[in-house]
Amino acid sequence: MKVKSEWLSHRGCGVLLHPSSLPGSYGIGNLGSISREWIDFLADAGFSHWQTCPVGPTGYGDSPYQVFSSSAGNPYFIDLSALVENSYLEHEDVVTLRSLSGERIDYGELYQLFFTPLRKAFDAFKKNPSSLEDSYGKFSDFKKRHAHWLEGFAVFQTLKRRNQSKPWWEWPAEDQDPLKYRSLDSDEMHELDFQSFLQYLFYSQWRDLRIYASQKEISLIGDLPIYVAPDSADVWTNRDLFQIKANGTFEAVAGVPPDYFNEMGQLWGNPLYDWQRHKETDYQWWIQRACDQLELFDIIRIDHFRAFHDYWSIPSSLMDASKGEWETGPGMDFWNRMQERFPKLPFLAEDLGDINDKVRALREQAGLPGMAVLQFAFDGNPGNLYLPHNLSKEIVLYTGTHDNDTSLGWYHSVDEGSRSFFRRYLNVDGSSPGWDMLRHAYRSVSQLVVVLAQDLLSLGSDARFNVPGVASGNWGWRMTNAQFQQLKQESTSYLREQALLADRLHSGLQSTQVT
Repeated sequence: MKVKSEWLSHRGCGVLLHPSSLPGSYGIGNLGSISREWIDFLADAGFSHWQTCPVGPTGYGDSPYQVFSSSAGNPYFIDLSALVENSYLEHEDVVTLRSLSGERIDYGELYQLFFTPLRKAFDAFKKNPSSLEDSYGKFSDFKKRHAHWLEGFAVFQTLKRRNQSKPWWEWPAEDQDPLKYRSLDSDEMHELDFQSFLQYLFYSQWRDLRIYASQKEISLIGDLPIYVAPDSADVWTNRDLFQIKANGTFEAVAGVPPDYFNEMGQLWGNPLYDWQRHKETDYQWWIQRACDQLELFDIIRIDHFRAFHDYWSIPSSLMDASKGEWETGPGMDFWNRMQERFPKLPFLAEDLGDINDKVRALREQAGLPGMAVLQFAFDGNPGNLYLPHNLSKEIVLYTGTHDNDTSLGWYHSVDEGSRSFFRRYLNVDGSSPGWDMLRHAYRSVSQLVVVLAQDLLSLGSDARFNVPGVASGNWGWRMTNAQFQQLKQESTSYLREQALLADRLHSGLQSTQVT
């Protein structure tokens, strides 16, 4: 197969690290100087890609895969130092945030503390916008340029605040109109503008960071879940594009059927698309969604690619994943349109899990690279598709993903048979499984290899980012500043040497949209 995605034309290597996990002064990683320092490290260590999880605004559960808008940015990533430097905030306004832990993210504390200084900064900005606008551009221009998603999102957030953060389907009938902003009172109009201001800050800081990354020849890989969160502006403003009844209830929801790992299947609860309606609109909503992501990223990983071929449909009246059935997805009709609109195909298909030959055939026909996870390779079967000798160039090889344990944690959690196969296959003693995986992944035929940041620090299971199916305790891991400084001092030269030996020092990517 010849991959049509031009971005994968050269060998390279990358690191998976969500911005939230960076060190920082305000309880969570941000888009300020620490992100630039991270990019400097990536470039110095021979990496060419930085991959993140979705960067949208999170809600209950804090999952970046359940956000209030797939086009909006997470306000927690805003660098407050820029607001202090521009005199919109005083140092005292952020002192409390500086006292938060540098080892784990306390989302409850962030929710209580983070928006107070931002509201103060907005009030100051309204009185004197010139200091920020000289750097970030006109606020009014930003709102016009992003109106296609920003207006609905700002109204959604304003009405959610009015309704004590309840999901939109629990709002009273008079709050169900996406054009409700026409009748908001003066305080709510102020809130509407504040929500837009947060996005103005996020997008402006992200733009500057992306330009910096491009100068360092580091490409940014984003992550776009195929489904959107039920309680999101995406659904609330586009209900005709989903399988939603006139009364606002979902006809069917997403999930996966029972399998070896889960005898009851998985009930995700996301509303399913009305693909016929999307076809009638020439897939414009999806195309715009991709365009919004490409304003932030050079490459987009599309989660759960399988659903373009067939998807598991669970009747909402049953809410039982085992009672679902397979429905036909849009297939190449959708991807033909995407190929027309995005001829360079800056996409990566997440095709992990129970994937059949028809799904692989769709990915190949669409011209997209797929994924393999090295942690899944060592079951003792030499025919395992994820073992390095069974890979092909168009498969992006990960040592692990955001859903996996760290490599050290994985090694100590699997049975001795798997550990023995790992040691014998890689010809190692198993004392440093993360570094063992990195070296052998680099030497594989895969054009791109992505490693977990935690593995560069040789961390165990306590540094795991997410455990699927567990409702709490996820998404909180952070790299401490001490760990980051040690990583730079002790591993930069070694990592660059490994990239050089494996011919992975070429970035091989021209930015798709940086201006």
